[in-house]
Order: sequence, then C-alpha cells, then structure tokens
Amino acid sequence: RDDLTGWAFAAPFMILYLVFLAFPILASFVLSFTGFGLKDLSNPIGATFVGVDNYLSLLSDETFLKSLFNTFYFVVIGVPVTLAIGLVIATALNRGISRFRTAFRVGYYLPVITSIVAIAVVWRFLLNPDVGLINMLLGGLGITGPAWLADPVFAMPSIIAMAVWRNLGFAMIVFLAGLQAIPSSLYEAAAIDGAGSRQSFRYITIPMLRPTILFMTVITTIGYLQLFEEPFVMTGGGPLDSTLSVTMYMYQQGFTFFHQGYASAIAYVLFIIVAFVAFLQFKFLR
Repeated sequence: RDDLTGWAFAAPFMILYLVFLAFPILASFVLSFTGFGLKDLSNPIGATFVGVDNYLSLLSDETFLKSLFNTFYFVVIGVPVTLAIGLVIATALNRGISRFRTAFRVGYYLPVITSIVAIAVVWRFLLNPDVGLINMLLGGLGITGPAWLADPVFAMPSIIAMAVWRNLGFAMIVFLAGLQAIPSSLYEAAAIDGAGSRQSFRYITIPMLRPTILFMTVITTIGYLQLFEEPFVMTGGGPLDSTLSVTMYMYQQGFTFFHQGYASAIAYVLFIIVAFVAFLQFKFLR
C-alpha cells in the first residue's frame, strides 16, 4: 500500500516526464538516423532510414563547423571571464564591503532572473552604431565606435560581453556562499604566520574553493555550449555566420528548413560534446 501511495503521488510528474521529456529524447535519437523532413509529417513511420549519413555529413558541413568554432570561441573566452569577475566581486562583498552588501547582491543578481530576450533587446540598442549609448560615449571621447553587431570582428565579443554581464551575478552568489563557508580561523592563523592578502588568497581561498570552482565551471560551460538566445535576438547568427552557434544552426535546420533528422543529429553531437567536456573538467579540476 505504501508503494502504491508513493507511485500515486509521483504519477503526475512521471507522466509529464515520460510524455514531454523522455519520449522526445528517444524520438529525436531515432530521427537522427533518418532523413525525416516536411514530406514525412503525414507518415512519420515511413521516413527514410539513412543510418549514420547525417552524422557523416556534419563532418563536411562548413556551416556546422563554423558554428562549432563560434560556440567554442564563446565558451573559451566567456567562461573564464565570467568566473573570474564573479570571484572578484564575491571576494569584495565577503571581505571588503560591509555596508549595503544585500543591495549589491540583489543588483548583481537581477540580470540573471531578467528575461534574456529583454536583455538582448536592450543591449542591441546600446550597441547601435548610430544612436547607441556606447558609441555616443566613445564619440564624446573623440573615438569613432564600430558597428558592433554588424562587424564580424566585434559581433561575437559583443555577445560575450553581454553574456558575462548577465551571468556573473549567479557566479558571484555561488562563490560568495563558498567563501563564507571557509573558516575564518584559517585566515587568522595565516596572518599570525605573516601571510599577506595575496598569499592567503592563493594558498587558502583558492584551494578551499576548488569544489565550488569545479561546480561553477561545469555549470557555466554547459550553459554557454547551448548558446542560442543572445545571437538569435541580437544578430540572427550574422554577420557572415560569425555569431552562429551550434544550437542556433540546429534550430535553423529543424524549424526553418525542416530537416528534422539532420537537426536531431546536430543535437546528439552537441550532447556528446557537452558530456565529454564535463568529463574532462571533472577529471582535471576535481
């Protein structure tokens, strides 16, 4: 009876999980081995089986390879910068700032809970080459600002800057929790032994924060590998595919060109990449 009662309470979640998560995951895996497209909507079972052709086609797909490069570029630059700035702010709030600490926490965390679409729209206006606030400030200093989102050189750095600004609040909150868990007696003992603030940070703070750093690195990397909303709203993947991410290319193939089989293959390649990167991070940062 106890087991049945437990399953009865769990049934709503299990039904939703199976229908809206487990089944689509299994279906997309099957679709990745087919040429499922718009013509197969009336008869999904009759989709042409192509084996691993979708996966092999990705190896010679220049647009996919370009999107893969853009995604790794975003991750390699964005993750360290986000974590570094988040740790600096957390350290300042933990040891250097005593007044209005709560106000600072709320202020830095607000972008995290704000709609990403709203943030992207605001940043698109800020980076406008003609009437944007950033170029107006640069113009006041006698500097001609570039067309940030229309230049292949500056488009991705602009999106990275926006992503870092939006996500550093979450990193700050997690790092602050980790810093507050470090016993103050360690710092007191180090000060008695003559250690300065830099030595304390290097030999006490960083080693004690390693679990937190590992967690934030894995979580932030997984999130950044799924880059989609920022380029979708701000640049549409342009200019010249310089901000096209893997997830955005998957969206285009699946819902613009309706190559559902090919899009499913892209999704599972991204899944393998995320799993492999997370494995490496656990192996070398644990």
